[in-house]
Amino acid sequence: MTSMRPLRRLGLALTAALLLGAAPAAWAATWVVGPAPHLPSVAEALRRAADGDVVEVMPGTYRGDVAVITQRGLTIRGVGARPVLSADGRHAEGKAIWVVRDGDITVENIEFRGARVPDLNGAGIRFEKGRLRIVRCAFLDNEMGLLTANFGDAELRIEDSEFGLAPRHAGSLHHLLYVGRIARVEVTGSRFHQGHLGHLIKSRARESVITGNTLVDGPMGQASYEIDLPNGGRARVSGNTIGQGDGADNLVLVAFGAEGSAWPDSALTMEDNTLVNEASRPAWFLRVWPERLPDGTPVVVRRNRLVGTGRMAAGPAAVVDGNLTVPRP
Repeated sequence: MTSMRPLRRLGLALTAALLLGAAPAAWAATWVVGPAPHLPSVAEALRRAADGDVVEVMPGTYRGDVAVITQRGLTIRGVGARPVLSADGRHAEGKAIWVVRDGDITVENIEFRGARVPDLNGAGIRFEKGRLRIVRCAFLDNEMGLLTANFGDAELRIEDSEFGLAPRHAGSLHHLLYVGRIARVEVTGSRFHQGHLGHLIKSRARESVITGNTLVDGPMGQASYEIDLPNGGRARVSGNTIGQGDGADNLVLVAFGAEGSAWPDSALTMEDNTLVNEASRPAWFLRVWPERLPDGTPVVVRRNRLVGTGRMAAGPAAVVDGNLTVPRP
């Protein structure tokens, strides 16, 4: 069966409608991208897909397959070995390999590599509005791994994904994940490594949940902060391994409130993490700027393991309890 005609799949609701003699509602189509006789590119599949459809991408490298996703609901997933979307000198709207305009979009098992644009912030994905879910994807060697806009009702969820290999443009800051002033971001089970001057994660979101990840810059990394929450907001950082290498550009692992408040309230809970300073120089495992945040901003720091030389500057009103300091082996 070729993908030039969509693969139609009946669900339980449609079957029930037919049995009852009701008029069937529209159902999702699946468009397959890959070698002939399938569609040649994701961009072509997106030109054909309707809201609610599925685009399946077969293994391989798709060069210059840039696109703007305008559907209100869509799933794009790699099938089998992870397909690679290589920018290969091209971009959508001067922004990214893919631009997500608005809607409820899921992207699974796709690698985005090599995004470059004239203003040096080319992203694997530029997320503008709506809700975006990223599952088992990789963002490697992009000027910005994933970059969002600043719409206050947008939501981003990232699961089991990888961000790394920031390019080394002199004088440019390449964040592996840069979240703007959106409603919520949640990052779980993901790996971040080998940054350069920019941060591994930078989030200006009203709510940031960062749990169960590995954020270790590594011996080749030269990132600044491992986690930067510059405008505060409500943040939970828990169960992560966070490591700064000897080549770090800024000796702070987790920063909160450095650029001042953008939200009416802020709070930080940081618990059950392992924070490692690989450098011989002392570092701040956590640095909070309470004078730049709303009065009475609660900060709770507990049950973290601090490895190597360093200190915490959580603020005079912070609750700091049960943290363990151990020497670096």
